[in-house]
Amino acid sequence: MTPGQLREFCLGFNEVVEEFPFTAETSVFKVLGKVFALSALGAVPLQVNLKCEPENAVRLRAEYPAVVPGWHMNKRHWNTVVLDGTLPDRLVREMVEDSYDLVVAGMPRATRLRLDRA
Repeated sequence: MTPGQLREFCLGFNEVVEEFPFTAETSVFKVLGKVFALSALGAVPLQVNLKCEPENAVRLRAEYPAVVPGWHMNKRHWNTVVLDGTLPDRLVREMVEDSYDLVVAGMPRATRLRLDRA
């Protein structure tokens, strides 16, 4: 997955914006003000921090060397995913989608229903 593809995929979810609260190089993708993905899109190798259920986070780290505890994040709930070509794009997309869904799941019911995707 390229930086452009990652950015486009993140922005494809309902009510998502890209902000730069830390540095001009760090894209922070938020759904209604809540972070679900962070990435320095110009970094080599490309990496993205994604929210993850704790049990799933541990499993992914054990299964894939390119998935490590979230850098500068709560390591129980966040993974850093290194997009160095060793992970299938399908898996990366699933992890991004899971991160978005986890953040949305913590929102009020009316908001969740408004953000519901097909």
